[in-house]
Amino acid sequence: MRRLVGFALVFVAVGMIVMMFIPDLFVGILTVALCLVVGYLLFCG
Repeated sequence: MRRLVGFALVFVAVGMIVMMFIPDLFVGILTVALCLVVGYLLFCG
């Protein structure tokens, strides 16, 4: 189950990369970085 949640979070973060083109880049970058780190830790940990 943890691997599945990690897999989903990684792809949510990939999808949020599109959000970086929205004017509020700082929040977008923080959200993407957080999702990538948490997804990686859950998927590979």
